[in-house]
Amino acid sequence: MWLWSVRQVKSRSAATAACRAGHVRINGETAKPSQHVKVGDEIRYRVQGFDRLLRVQRILVKRVGAPIARTAYVDFSPPRPTPLDAPAAIIRDRGAGRPTKKERRQLDALRATTGPAVDIKHILDQD
Repeated sequence: MWLWSVRQVKSRSAATAACRAGHVRINGETAKPSQHVKVGDEIRYRVQGFDRLLRVQRILVKRVGAPIARTAYVDFSPPRPTPLDAPAAIIRDRGAGRPTKKERRQLDALRATTGPAVDIKHILDQD
């Protein structure tokens, strides 16, 4: 319920569902919906595929306004990657079927960040 009171989730039922799904951890252990938090606890919860890491500064019993809610925690979350940092999706033609072993090796070579340099023009020009 603390996540709801500091406006990290929109409703109490959404906070409960996140706890039951295992998306909320308090000090590294899976949290139950009615679990109490203490000042200094670290809360990690998953939202939209990314982890938020919060440290409890104040205990709030009921939902408060956003300016007061921001004083109840310290956010240690790493910044989300920008779309430019994310790897590009590899798109295959619809109906092309499964990739052959050779195509799969070429795709793996494109995805690899380490190892020998890949000649992309050579791979793309083959057909």
